Amino acid sequence: METRAFNIFPPPFLSMVSIAGAPPAASTFGGAEFGKKAGSSPSNGVAATSPWRVLSAEARWNHPLEQTWSSTLRCRSCPIWSRATLREFSSVRPAGLGFGPGGTMLESIRVTGSGLALPPKPKNKVKRRNLTPLPKPKQQPQLCRSFEKGDDFSGKKLCILTAIKPINLEKEKLRFFKSDYTYNPQFEYANPSLPGVLAKHSHASDRFLKQSINIMELTLQKYGSYEKFEQATGGSLLSKTRIWSHVRKYMMKEGCLGEIVVHLTEDLLSRASMTVVNGCPTLTINISTAREHWLEGMLRHEIGTHYFRGINNLQQPWNSWIGRKKHELKPNNPTEEGLASIHSVLFRKDPFLWRAALLYYTVYQASQMSFCELFKDIGRFVKDPNTRWDYCVRAKRGWTDTSQPGCFSKDQVYLDGILQILRFRESIDFHLLTALGKVSYEDVDRLKELAVTENMRVPHFLHDHSRYMEHLEKIMEVNELTDAELKHLI
Repeated sequence: METRAFNIFPPPFLSMVSIAGAPPAASTFGGAEFGKKAGSSPSNGVAATSPWRVLSAEARWNHPLEQTWSSTLRCRSCPIWSRATLREFSSVRPAGLGFGPGGTMLESIRVTGSGLALPPKPKNKVKRRNLTPLPKPKQQPQLCRSFEKGDDFSGKKLCILTAIKPINLEKEKLRFFKSDYTYNPQFEYANPSLPGVLAKHSHASDRFLKQSINIMELTLQKYGSYEKFEQATGGSLLSKTRIWSHVRKYMMKEGCLGEIVVHLTEDLLSRASMTVVNGCPTLTINISTAREHWLEGMLRHEIGTHYFRGINNLQQPWNSWIGRKKHELKPNNPTEEGLASIHSVLFRKDPFLWRAALLYYTVYQASQMSFCELFKDIGRFVKDPNTRWDYCVRAKRGWTDTSQPGCFSKDQVYLDGILQILRFRESIDFHLLTALGKVSYEDVDRLKELAVTENMRVPHFLHDHSRYMEHLEKIMEVNELTDAELKHLI
């Protein structure tokens, strides 16, 4: 699968167009898309506010149905013409230039530029009224791997998740589907995990099994099927351009524009992940699951929770494994993932805890069943074979012979954490829970006197405490959870 990287602030022209998977003209050149509708001309494809404008265009006929035209762009603030081809973008062909296969109008814009650095712009020739200066990128915080949202801060989590991802996933998926779902995949791994590591995550719990089933049945009662629930509440899948726009708006809202590297990919078992790559916080988004009404919830999960708690953790006395041992901190999970999962559904009209419930249920069933049996079993909740495959793989990852009962139990942490936080929601200081960094809700009261509180960062949705608490009550109500039930369980 192709992975495309996006930077928050487009750098100067030469490096800007060389970014892998840079956003189309609407994002890169500060205006509208090239030739946004049939009938537009090459000369009006760039917005008036953009520092770039098309100076010439020529049509090249390779085939009656495969015509391209090339545009030369020049920066308004620079007198030098550009010549060396650097990047192509695709959009709609202007009228009169022919049609592609199936009658679709196609266009290929070729941006050209000099290999030499651009000279300083002449002050007397610049019309500054048309330029909107880009804000300077903030210096990216240098994060250690303890920023990642694992069970411990020893730097092992990324290695574990990498080691338990099968390297023959696509091959086994094809074989499984060809067998009419009767073949148990035999997964292979590039770096098999230590037996002790897998053993730690191979014990499934049935503590909240009843609640997980009830949550899914409530969802199906209202929407009929998961697929209808997904379409009705999640909305349509977003294009890369729209994902980019949503991410940028959210980062501006949180004041972290320029701090996070963003990748879009289809090669991800989860919907998104926040990790650290070479000291830089990196958000990876699965574009195959990025839906219109769910994307901001995912950003609250990854940025508003994981990123901000990670940043705040850096200035605390417990920002290292030694510090955590010294202050006798409890593991940050299930608090970390429970809090993030609550924030995923926080402002939804129907905040069903479907995903956390299905992950919990699937892990438990995987501990009792083979892959084929598990695939058939979760069909009572999910009909789409590809979705069922993804959930089964998550629950069986780390295992080689999936014909045997066995699970990777980490995915139970989401519902576990959610229910614990809801159980103690009246006594938890959610502002401090974020500000103190990677800590359990159980440690907040005793750590608050030791904490460094200057420059702590809290997401915007925590600023209105009463509204936040109202939405926690709504989550309880929609999922038919009661305080009496939670007190009995926890």
